[in-house]
Amino acid sequence: MDADSLVVTGANGRIGQSLLRGAAGRARALVRSQRAADALAETGADVRVLDLRDEAALARAADGCAAWIHLVGILKQTRDARYVDAHERTSEHVARAAARAGVRRVVCLSILGAAAESRNACLASKGRADQTLLAGAVPASVLRVPMVLGPGEIAAFALRAQASAPVVFLVRGGSTREQPIDTRDVVAALRLAAADASGERLALDLAGPESISHRELVARVARVLGRREPHIVPVPAALAFGAAALLERLAEPPITRAMLGVLEHDDAIDPRPAAGRLGLTLTPLAETLAHTFAAEKRAA
Repeated sequence: MDADSLVVTGANGRIGQSLLRGAAGRARALVRSQRAADALAETGADVRVLDLRDEAALARAADGCAAWIHLVGILKQTRDARYVDAHERTSEHVARAAARAGVRRVVCLSILGAAAESRNACLASKGRADQTLLAGAVPASVLRVPMVLGPGEIAAFALRAQASAPVVFLVRGGSTREQPIDTRDVVAALRLAAADASGERLALDLAGPESISHRELVARVARVLGRREPHIVPVPAALAFGAAALLERLAEPPITRAMLGVLEHDDAIDPRPAAGRLGLTLTPLAETLAHTFAAEKRAA
């Protein structure tokens, strides 16, 4: 492969697919199942199915690639999908395999608020995984981002449902601060980070240019969709977390306390230092919302 080629783990999500399509055939996607491989068939990438715990296989697959972009992660922990395996163990394997393969930089997509000392199980696990990559033999860049918005993103589906409903129940009345980032900006940031030849180890907090309440975000989406703003019914945080604790008794809970804690994390940072370091121009929130939701308004 070319000297600027990429190897990508966890590429079967929206961000990964966009990243592969823009790589012009200079990317290898490493996935854990044939189903995931089939989802990437039209990206033009060299897709390989392997066990992400097999460091020798990972190193062989990354041979000849300049950068490794790691997108593996989960928001909801279940009995069969544990944070420690999805975040920490996978990052350990990637760090060692990247060194064996001679990769020059590892780039990881993380969560805004991730920190090893966090009381939230998801954010703490992600924080430990980030530390592992930053301490590895290969220089790493960790990009911590909040809600990602773009067509087909999970957050977009949730916002669309809330903005289209006549009545919406929101924890704390939707007072949580959100700072959505455009999916196109995330893809661009990953590419820019992968091309960094400085040898620095970077942990960057990146977000969109505007921080607003979740309630106001729902209202803005409703306006883009041409709908009446929904009536907001506040739900006490204690009640929401109590209900999540009860749901955790199920084999596949729809939501957990850790997941809810991430969703209710207040995001209000200055993204300019990280954007400046990467050489990235951030997309205004109004443009992101139009790109994500305006097509539905035209079809209505």
